[in-house]
Amino acid sequence: MLPNTGRLAGCTVFITGASRGIGKAIALKAAKDGANIVIAAKTTHVNPKLPGTIFTAAEEIEAAGGKALPCAVDVRDEQQISNAVEKAVERFGGIDILVNNASAISLTNTLETPTKRVDLMMNVNTRGTFLTSKACIPYLKKSKIAHILNLSPPLNLNPLWFKQHCAYTIAKYGMSMCVLGMAEEFKGEIAVNALWPKTAIHTAAMDMLGGSGIESQCRKVDIIADAAYSIFKKPKTFTGNFIIDENILREEGIKNFDIYAIKPGHPLLPDFFLDEHPDTITKKMESHDAVPELKEKKSQPPPKPRSGAVAETFRIVKDSLSDDVVKATQAIYQFELSGEDGGTWFLDLKSKGGNVGYGEPSDQADVVMSMSTEDFVKMFSDLHL
Repeated sequence: MLPNTGRLAGCTVFITGASRGIGKAIALKAAKDGANIVIAAKTTHVNPKLPGTIFTAAEEIEAAGGKALPCAVDVRDEQQISNAVEKAVERFGGIDILVNNASAISLTNTLETPTKRVDLMMNVNTRGTFLTSKACIPYLKKSKIAHILNLSPPLNLNPLWFKQHCAYTIAKYGMSMCVLGMAEEFKGEIAVNALWPKTAIHTAAMDMLGGSGIESQCRKVDIIADAAYSIFKKPKTFTGNFIIDENILREEGIKNFDIYAIKPGHPLLPDFFLDEHPDTITKKMESHDAVPELKEKKSQPPPKPRSGAVAETFRIVKDSLSDDVVKATQAIYQFELSGEDGGTWFLDLKSKGGNVGYGEPSDQADVVMSMSTEDFVKMFSDLHL
């Protein structure tokens, strides 16, 4: 993992949603340098489903070598943000880094997303990020380090990422658009960047979304903490970037990413908003030019499937499908498999009862996964539909 350098000693890092998960991991990484951490989060009382409060996080930060200031903040409330910023400046003398991590998620389609949930996502993700940035910017301008880091994805305009959870995508992209605008607005004064994981990250929230067994397909929060730390080391001129965690850590010289896996060697779930696994840090807005090519491919009849381990795995998967599994998932997966028995296969968890097959699905896939046939068979042998 990425070693600490001591560079953040005495710096003040204001982190929203830092009582648990990714926010807390970034806080603990900075605390090991002796940083001051402002924990701006909602949780003041223990929740059995989501462990961790601003006070338990403060204890861990102090134990790691940092100084902690727990502040009860709901980023939907501008006054609570202002109060926390004032307390931070009064206690530590300023703010050097802001991490906009607080986020709300609902992976529901348009008709199934209640207005209350739409408002929550827009107000926490986009509006909360904007208001927290606005409150911190006057103090960040005075800092020699001066970083804003939003936990948000590259702006990928492929309709695939809008069709199943339009409201969530809009709210999350709002955070990324803050990066686009503020990086240009405060160029030379504050570095403003976005960070996003290449794979699913294991958190308590992920357990709630993905259910039992999901952790084996995830990486630890440590990879995001290390990636954030590597960004904080960079000068103010490093700005306006949409950074993928693995890519920036490769630039740091890390080669073994099994150290970040919950279950080393197990296939990992790719994260949302990434059509492919990018090989470079990208600040480019992707278009959906590839969509017509997909349609052209589908007009060709798929070759007949071969027998073997993959075909047998799909047969077992098909026998395990139920309306409940389909209703809970509502996604179409396309597998591009290399090796013996490989080729293009699909798992349709949208149509009634579900379906599997060789070739491309009849409707556009929501997720395309590329892996070896060996990894595919291993992945499904570990899952219980």
